[in-house]
Amino acid sequence: MIYPKSFEEKTGFDRLRLMLKEFCIGDLGKKQIERIRFRRNFELISKLLDQTEDFRQIVLSGEKFPQANYYNPHELFKKIRPENTYMLPEELSELLSSLKTIIRIIEFFRKKTKDGKPLYPSLITLTDDVFIDNDIIQKAEKLIDETGEIRDNASKELESIRKQKKSKTTKAEKEIENILNDVKKKGWISDDLELTIRNGRLVLPVPAIHKKQIRGFVHDSSATGQTLFIEPEAVFETNNEIRELEVAEWQEIVKILTRFTDHLRPNLESLQKCYRLMGIADAIRAKALLALEMGGMKPKLNPNPVMQWNKAVHPILYMSYKPQNKHVEPLDISLDNKKRILIISGPNAGGKSVCLKTCGLIQYMLQCGLLVPMSDYSETGIFQKLFIDIGDEQSLENDLSTYSSHLYNMKFFLKHANNKTLFLIDEFGTGTEPRIGGAIAESVLLKLNNKKPFGVITTHYANLKALPGKVEGLINGSMLFDSKNMKPTYKLKSGIPGSSFAFEIAKSIGFPNEILNKAKNLAGAEQVDFDQQLQDVELRKKKLEEKEQQLLSAESFLDEMIDKYQELSDELEKKKKDILKEAKKEAKEILSTTNRLIEKTIKEIRESGAEKEKTRQARKELQGYTEKIENQLSEKHSKKPVKKAAKEKPVYEAISDNTPPKEGDTVRMEGQSITGEVIEIAGKQAIISFGDIKLKSPLDKLEKVRLKKGTTNTPGSVKSKTKYNFDINKKAATFNTDLDLRGKKVDEALSFLRKYVDDAILLGIRKVRILHGTGEGILREAIKDYLNTLPEVENTKPEHPDRGGAGITQVFFSRG
Repeated sequence: MIYPKSFEEKTGFDRLRLMLKEFCIGDLGKKQIERIRFRRNFELISKLLDQTEDFRQIVLSGEKFPQANYYNPHELFKKIRPENTYMLPEELSELLSSLKTIIRIIEFFRKKTKDGKPLYPSLITLTDDVFIDNDIIQKAEKLIDETGEIRDNASKELESIRKQKKSKTTKAEKEIENILNDVKKKGWISDDLELTIRNGRLVLPVPAIHKKQIRGFVHDSSATGQTLFIEPEAVFETNNEIRELEVAEWQEIVKILTRFTDHLRPNLESLQKCYRLMGIADAIRAKALLALEMGGMKPKLNPNPVMQWNKAVHPILYMSYKPQNKHVEPLDISLDNKKRILIISGPNAGGKSVCLKTCGLIQYMLQCGLLVPMSDYSETGIFQKLFIDIGDEQSLENDLSTYSSHLYNMKFFLKHANNKTLFLIDEFGTGTEPRIGGAIAESVLLKLNNKKPFGVITTHYANLKALPGKVEGLINGSMLFDSKNMKPTYKLKSGIPGSSFAFEIAKSIGFPNEILNKAKNLAGAEQVDFDQQLQDVELRKKKLEEKEQQLLSAESFLDEMIDKYQELSDELEKKKKDILKEAKKEAKEILSTTNRLIEKTIKEIRESGAEKEKTRQARKELQGYTEKIENQLSEKHSKKPVKKAAKEKPVYEAISDNTPPKEGDTVRMEGQSITGEVIEIAGKQAIISFGDIKLKSPLDKLEKVRLKKGTTNTPGSVKSKTKYNFDINKKAATFNTDLDLRGKKVDEALSFLRKYVDDAILLGIRKVRILHGTGEGILREAIKDYLNTLPEVENTKPEHPDRGGAGITQVFFSRG
């Protein structure tokens, strides 16, 4: 359940829907975007998120997904469903091109890894039950060519008709050309005039004063009546025959298209599934592109209500700030069964309402199957109901004031909320007398809390801030305020209520002290003291957090030292074991060899009968072996290990210029030796890049350094070059095969033409048309001369007279 009906407008989801439509290629994708709605089923939401995440990875990888010929055949299928109907040639052309695109989409989604597993497991399921009969593709390709014209050999009858038509057309054109040249020689018409078309027939533009000189049929006249368009009598009969052949040609084309439509009609249901796949794929691609635009990720999904969000940002705010390089403060929100309702307080314009809208919009996006702008290790849950009360709902028709409309919403919340509801209330209790408004708000909140829903509310009321700690399930949150510079930080801190800082803000803008003192007296010491205590608690907590951060840094450093010591100790122990192992091995070899030598010596003494010479020789050999072993051991243990030359490390020295670090400076953190680069300054904080790791540190804890003379930097510190690329699919989708150069000067026209031809060659276009007009023919000749210099241009010729004639040049590019 979503409440109210205007939920999408209140949270801004309607703007995201428009953005998604802009990312779509065709109408089918846009219709799928219109069908996006709030889902409650965990498995379905998981599937939708997986599909979008898979496509996000496709876009990031640079894989070329089919993006051309996204055609919506809805009207065509509706037209040809009845018997004895047929599609037009251009409809057949679009159908064929789009079916080929669908085949490429199916092949793309069905790609597999080297071990045979689906490369896109969540997308391959979309191709189940999707089938295109290859016979349809083959028949269509036999009927229509790349330009969308029915092929001559689509039928024998059509081929015969077109041969006759071509022959007679050539004859008529030749005859009328001869007549044109003849009347030019006689001076009846100007030399620069050419044949033109009237009523589908070639005619001569003849000055009215010479109309009696040429026998024929007058089809038209100029606006002034000075020129008549005459069809010469000599070609009249031939043109009539051509017109009859054109009628016969169209009748045959209708027969061909009717036969094909009859063949297609039984397959309409399966084809509709194919085009549904195209629309879904287009919509998923749009969702992936939007995710990349706003930093959307796939978080952990829990089937139960939970909100463990890390670094969540309002997507629309983020995208609007992105071109300006402005920072959006991320939010960390933690709600579970023990702490379900977050009560946010703090100064006006401090970000409370933005925080609330962020919660509503992101949860709605998630359950619509969109990736959300937060860290991927965040944990998100599923809610069955989503309620919001924000803005002014007063109605003249229903006699509702602003406060009445809020009460009406509260009544609805109380009636329908349960433990699977997320409700959002902005400025809870306002719109009426503060004490009464606060009391009603507290009563409503306590009643709502008994139903165990999750919620986020914003308020200034002290009685609501005092409830957490007394009532189970509630937790305070504050929008932090920089009391030193008197400006909001837009940071949400859970666990403590926020101060309104009303007196401090008034004082900072120069409000009279007399009025402020009077206001404090009127508010009462108890109220002022409570607000002051909130500020004091906030300051103490900030100091404790700084101390905690210092302890964490020290602990991290100590852990690093322990790890290094342990690593060194392990290494020494390993070396010790290796040395002992090697010594035992050597000793074993020595004993084995010695035993063999002693046994040999004893044997020789026995065999020689203890002869003195033999005994002396055996003892000498044994003594020689003993001395050899002793010398080897002495040499081995007297050698000192040779140390490897240490790699030269860069040595840095501090820079003492009494200026704070700025973006691009090399720095090191206080008490550390590792250096990094400042990549961003945010107030008194800096973000430093240490390779792939980024850390935030106060500016006053950083020390600027530079490379000491005589040392060199490490190869790893060299910045990588920027890579450039462009989307050739996007260029192909926007390419127009007609280039209009009419009205341009020669130099300007040739400049446009060069770039246009380069793009056409790059995209592999076979044929384009250059519109230059007739005029005096200067531009036409310049274009022709330039095209003749290009080896990629196979041929050029003027367009057919009934499609522009000499005012348009057709350009045909070679296939190689």
